[in-house]
This record gives sequence, C-alpha cells and structure tokens, in this order.
Amino acid sequence: MSVKVEVWGDYACFTRPEMKVERVSYDVITPSAARGLIEAIYWHPGLKWQVDRIYVMNPIRFTNIRRNEVKSKIPASNIQAAMSGNGKPLFLDTSSDIQQRAAMVLKEVHYVIEAHFTMTDQANESDNPGKFQDTIRRRLQRGQCYHQPYFGCREFPASFRPYEAGSIPISPELKGREIDLGYMLYDMDYGDPSDIQPIFFRGRLENGVLDLTGVEVVR
Repeated sequence: MSVKVEVWGDYACFTRPEMKVERVSYDVITPSAARGLIEAIYWHPGLKWQVDRIYVMNPIRFTNIRRNEVKSKIPASNIQAAMSGNGKPLFLDTSSDIQQRAAMVLKEVHYVIEAHFTMTDQANESDNPGKFQDTIRRRLQRGQCYHQPYFGCREFPASFRPYEAGSIPISPELKGREIDLGYMLYDMDYGDPSDIQPIFFRGRLENGVLDLTGVEVVR
C-alpha cells in the first residue's frame, strides 16, 4: 500500500555527518528524514514505512544562518549515578551552556514523498493493510499528526497534505539533469543497540527525482 505526501517549508537542515563543527545540509531530504516525517503523521507497531521516491518540486537553494545551540550533553555516567541515588544533576543550564553556530541550510523546500508500508509481526488480528491505508489517508486529509513534522531540526516545521493530483511538477531547473549527490545517509541500523551503525547510499537525482527502489547501501 503506497501514499504520496506533499511537504513544504521555509527552511530545512539534513546535516551531513562529516561536518563536525558547523552544520551543512544535504542537497535533498534524506530517506530517514522522509520516513520520520511520515511517522510523525501516522505510526503503528503493526506497520513499517519504506520511502520509494522523493520528488523535488522547488530549486535547490542554500542560505547561511546562525543558531543558538547547547554545546554539551548530559553524560551517561550522571544518569547511572542518579539511578544509584547519589544526587548527580540531570539538567543542562542553557543560559550558561549556549553557543552560536553557523549553519548552511536549505530554503523554500517543497517535496512529494512517495512511500509504502508493509505489515509487521506486531500487528493485531484486527489489523490489515486496508485499515491502515484508510487511517493514513484520513489523517493526511485532516492534517492530523502525533507531533509537528519537521525538516531535520524542530525549528524548521513542515506543512503537509496528501498529494492527489496526477503528474508531479518537478522544478524546471532539475528537468533533464542527472545530479550526483554523493554518499548520503540512508538510515541507522539498530540491530545491535550497543553498536548502532549508519547506513549510506550513493544518491542520484535524475530529472528531479531521488529513486530509492533497489539502491545499494554501504555500511
């Protein structure tokens, strides 16, 4: 069962992992970010989402901004110590731990995400593909979501609606072009919770479409 979701927003940042100091976005939304956006609209343990294609409807444009970010993390040792009852603080003082960082982000993004779902072994006896299809369609039409979808960072909210037209209007700048996007993050492998591994793939934007069917992943 497949759906097409139209999403758009003013800014987006899908951070490249190789950029350690300043944030630099990928040229296009990553498959994992697209899946997370759809899961914000409808997630159920009885189904698993798979993104098939991403259609780029606006030109790829970047802009530079400065953002306030917290520079520290709560150490895992503090959490373990607090569980032992020795009173280690479990908070960050954002007023004293804040720093400004530059970021190169996308602006005026507009995509159509084509995805399908498969049933999992956690589905109930009453669950079926038709039921899930009706639910996701209804939630899209009503604008319902579990939490506000966003483009990479929570301060970049994403608007969404079902895409029900026929052909998808691709950005004129991308028509007839093949763009090598380099290695992009595909997803994270949580098979071993103690050793979570990133999965990458070679992204190619052909005629404004990032086709993810049959991609070869690199671990």
